[in-house]
Amino acid sequence: MQATKKVLIMGVTGAIGRGLPALFSAGGIEVTGVSRSDNPWVEGVSDWQHPEHLDLAGFDMVVNLAGESVAQRWTKANKYKFHDSRVGLTCRLVQAIAKLDKSQRPRVLINGSAVGYYGNRSEEELTEESLLGEGYLADLCDQWEAAALKAEPLGVRVVMLRTGVVIGHGCDAWDKLAGVLKTGLGGPLGSGRQWMPWIHVEDLRRAIVHVVGSEALKGPINGTAPTPERNKDLSRKVAAAFNRPALLPAPAFGLKLVLGGFASALLASQRALPKALLDDGFEFRYPTLEKALVDLVG
Repeated sequence: MQATKKVLIMGVTGAIGRGLPALFSAGGIEVTGVSRSDNPWVEGVSDWQHPEHLDLAGFDMVVNLAGESVAQRWTKANKYKFHDSRVGLTCRLVQAIAKLDKSQRPRVLINGSAVGYYGNRSEEELTEESLLGEGYLADLCDQWEAAALKAEPLGVRVVMLRTGVVIGHGCDAWDKLAGVLKTGLGGPLGSGRQWMPWIHVEDLRRAIVHVVGSEALKGPINGTAPTPERNKDLSRKVAAAFNRPALLPAPAFGLKLVLGGFASALLASQRALPKALLDDGFEFRYPTLEKALVDLVG
C-alpha cells in the first residue's frame, strides 16, 4: 500500500495559503501548516520564522509562501524585513533540508517570488525565459530565487512562483483596489499604460497544486493570468463592475510623494505571461479579467 504523501505549507494563514489545505486534502495529500498566526487554519506549528527548528523529515513537498508585504514605504527597517522574511527565511529553510538524510528530504520545494523580478519592461512580453530586470524589487527577487535554488544540489525539484497582482476576497491588493474604485473616486495610476499582470487567487492556488504534481515543471513559473491588463483598463473594468466610473487618475509624482519607493512597483510595466503553465496543460478557470470580476463582484 502506497504511503500518503505529505506537504508542509509555510504561510498557511495568508490570503493564498489559507485555501490550499482543502485542495491538497481533496487530492489525498496530508497537510501540515506553518504560520506566524496563533490560530493556524490547519493543525501545525507556529514557528515560521525559524524553519531550522522544524522537523522536515518525511515531507514530500514544501510550499513556502512566507514574506512581509512590500506594499508599504521602503524604509531601511522595512527593507530589512522584506529581505529577512524572503531571502533569510528561504536560506534557513534550505539549511534545514540539507541537514536531513537524502531519503528524508522533500522532493519538491515551491518557493515564492514575484513578477518584480522583471523590473519595468514597457511593452515587452515576459515569459519565464526573460532576463532579470533592474531595480530594488528585481534585486530582491533575484536573491530570493537564488536562495531557493540552493536546494537543487540536494536533490530537490525547485519551483519559484513569480506571482502578479493576486485578486480575490481577503487579498490585500484586491481589497484596497476594490475599496477605492467602488467609491467612484479612483482611476489609473500614473499614465495608466503600464501592464499589470494579475491572477485570481483561486487559479493561483490551483496552479500551486498543479506544479507540485508535475515533474516537468521546475525553475521560474509565472503565476499570472494569460491576459494581463493595462492599469487604466484594469481600473476601468473593476470600477464598471461596481457601476462606478474610474476617472480620477493618481499622478506619478503624487504616488511617489505619498508612497516613496513602493510607487515604482505600481508604475512598473510587466506584461508577464504564464507560458510554462500553459505549455504544461494548466487550464485557468478565470483566464480573463471579465470572468474573474463576475466571480468577485457578480
